[in-house]
Amino acid sequence: MTAAGPRLEVLLSEAEVAARVETLAVQIAPALADDAVAICLLTGGLWFAADLTRALARLGRPVAFDALWLTSYGDAKVSGGRCEVRAGLQRPIAGRQALILDDVFDTGLSLSEAVRHVRQAGAAAVVTAVFARKPWPLPRAPMPDHVAWDAPASFLVGYGMDLGGAYRGLPYVAVVTDPESQGAGGSRASIAS
Repeated sequence: MTAAGPRLEVLLSEAEVAARVETLAVQIAPALADDAVAICLLTGGLWFAADLTRALARLGRPVAFDALWLTSYGDAKVSGGRCEVRAGLQRPIAGRQALILDDVFDTGLSLSEAVRHVRQAGAAAVVTAVFARKPWPLPRAPMPDHVAWDAPASFLVGYGMDLGGAYRGLPYVAVVTDPESQGAGGSRASIAS
C-alpha cells in the first residue's frame, strides 16, 4: 500500500448503493412479521443494516434492532476458517422472526454461524439479507435469502467492507486495484465482518 493508500475503482456509486437497498427493502417488507427483529452482523453490516431498516420503516415495516458481533477475519485479508462470537444478542428473540443483515456474503462462514446462533436462541423464523454476494461460498454454506448485489470476485472496500479496518465508511463500493494492497490473499481476500 502506498502512503496515499490503495488505488480504488468505484463499482457502485453512493446513489446506486441507495437504489439497491431501497429495491431490497421493497422485496423484504411484505414477508416481515410484525414482531421481526433485524440482527446486524458487526462490524461490516452496520451501514447496510442502518440503511435497510430505515428503508423498511419508510415502507411502514419498522423492525426491532439487535446486533451480533462475529469475527472470522479480524484485520486479516483472508478468513481464518473459524468464526468467533465477540458479543451475543442483547434481547430475547425466542418465538420471533429474525432478519439477519450483513454487508457481504463471502465464504458464508459468518452468515452460517449467525443463523446457527439465532436459531439456538429460539427464533421462530430466520431470514437473511446481504448487500453483496461474492461468487465463492464454502460448500454447504447457507445461501442468503435476499441479495442486493452480486459482486465480482474482487477485493472490495466501502459500505462496510474494509481493508484492515479502513475504508468501511466510504458511501460507495470500490475494488482495490493495487495488488500490493490486497496481500497474499489476492482477489479472494475479503472484509472483516
